Amino acid sequence: MAEISIISTATVGPATPNQPSNRIEFTPWELQFPLVGPVQKGLLFLHPTPPSPSPDHTIIHHLKTSLSRTLDFFYPLAGRLCTTVNNDHDTISFFIDCNGAGAQFIHAAARGVTAAGILESDSVPRIVYSFFPLDGTQNCNGVSEPLLAVQVTELADGIFIGCTINHMIVDGASFWHFFNSWSEISRGSTEITVFPVFDRPFIDSPDHPIRIPRSLLVSAARRSSPFQERFFHFTKEKIAALKARANTEMATNKISSLQALMAHIWRSVIRNTRFPEDEETMYRFPVGMRPRLRPPLAPEYFGAPVRVGIVRMKVWELLKLGIGHAAWELNKVISTFTEAEAANFLESWGKSPNPFPGTSKRTSGNLLASSSPRFNVYGNDFGWGRPVAVRSGSGNKTGAKTTLFPGAEEGSIDVEAFLMPETLQSMVADEEFMEAVTI
Repeated sequence: MAEISIISTATVGPATPNQPSNRIEFTPWELQFPLVGPVQKGLLFLHPTPPSPSPDHTIIHHLKTSLSRTLDFFYPLAGRLCTTVNNDHDTISFFIDCNGAGAQFIHAAARGVTAAGILESDSVPRIVYSFFPLDGTQNCNGVSEPLLAVQVTELADGIFIGCTINHMIVDGASFWHFFNSWSEISRGSTEITVFPVFDRPFIDSPDHPIRIPRSLLVSAARRSSPFQERFFHFTKEKIAALKARANTEMATNKISSLQALMAHIWRSVIRNTRFPEDEETMYRFPVGMRPRLRPPLAPEYFGAPVRVGIVRMKVWELLKLGIGHAAWELNKVISTFTEAEAANFLESWGKSPNPFPGTSKRTSGNLLASSSPRFNVYGNDFGWGRPVAVRSGSGNKTGAKTTLFPGAEEGSIDVEAFLMPETLQSMVADEEFMEAVTI
C-alpha cells in the first residue's frame, strides 16, 4: 500500500506584512457553516518537462513565495477566526481577525503513487484524502487553526496541490477565485486580474454581530464511512441530449443543462439503491446568491453567500414521471431564491440563528450535491502546464453525495459520486444511466 510522508511544515504569511489589521464581520450566509467541514479541493499536475535541475525543491520554494504574494490580496486567509462571548454568557459571535498569523504550507511525498494510479482507478484511491491538510477539522476550529492550509505532495510522476479553506470564509466561487489568483501570481504576474471584495453590505443593522446560542454549536462526532468514490464523465453532447429530453417531456425550454444532468444523476442513484416506491427521497444542492440580489452582489464578493435548495418527492414519482419532471422540480425550487427571499433570510436568520449540523443523517433516500461545473478549474496553470485532474478531500462527506466539476474539455462535466459500493456497481450496470456517460 502506498504511503505518504511529511517532509516539512511551514507558516506562510503575506509578503507585505503591514496589511490592514482589521476585523471582518460575518453575514448569516457564512454563519451557517461553523460546524461543518472546510472546502477541500486539489489539482493533479504532471511533472514539468523538461525538469529543472532539482525540480521538487525549486517548485516548493516557488509555490511558497507565490502563495505569500497572493496573500497580499487575500489577507483574511492569513488571519484567524475570533469569538466574542456576549454579556448574556449564552451566546457567541464570530468575526475574522486579519492578524497576518499566516497560512499552513505542507511539503509531502507519496512517491509510490502515480498519476495513472489516480486517473485510471475505477474508484478514487483513499490515499487521495491524505493529500489534503486539516483533515477532519470543523470550521469553528479556525480560532486556533489556519483558515487556509496548502499541501504540495510529490508523486512518482507528478505533483498534487491540495487546498483546504475554512467554509465560513469561502464558498466554491471564492475558493476557486483564490486558487485562480494564486496560479496567476505563480505564472509571474505582479497583480491579479480579479480583486476580491471583502465589504459586507448587510451588517449595518443593530442585529450585528449576530449572537449564536452556545447550545447550537455542539460538535457531533465524525463517523467512519463505508462509502466509495468514482468519477463519471459527461460530454457536452450527452448533456445537451439530456437537456433536450427533459425540456421536451415538460413542453418547456426553461430547464438548464445542469438541472437536467442533476435530475439524471438523482434518478439513477435512487433507482440503483432500490428504495421502496412509497419512501420519500430528498435532494439537497447549493444555490449561489450573488446574482440573485438587486443590485446583485459583485461576482468577486469573497465569502460564502450560499443557500441550500431542497427538493422532496416520493420514489415512485421520481422514477416514473421521467427526467423532465425531476428537472422541473429542481428548476422551481431554484426560482424561489429571489431578492425578497434573500432579504427575508438575512433578517430572520440574524434574529434566530440556525447553523447547519456538523453531520448529516444517513437517511435512506437523501442525496447531496456540491460544487459547480461553472468554476474555473482547468485554467489553473502555475507555470508548468494545466492540471490533468481535480479531486476533493474527505470533508463534508458523511452521506450520499455528488460533487460536480467541469471536465477537461469545454462544456463537459465530471461527477464525483460518493456512494455505497453496491450502488456504484449497480449504476455502472445501469444502461439508462450509462448511456449518457462517456468512459
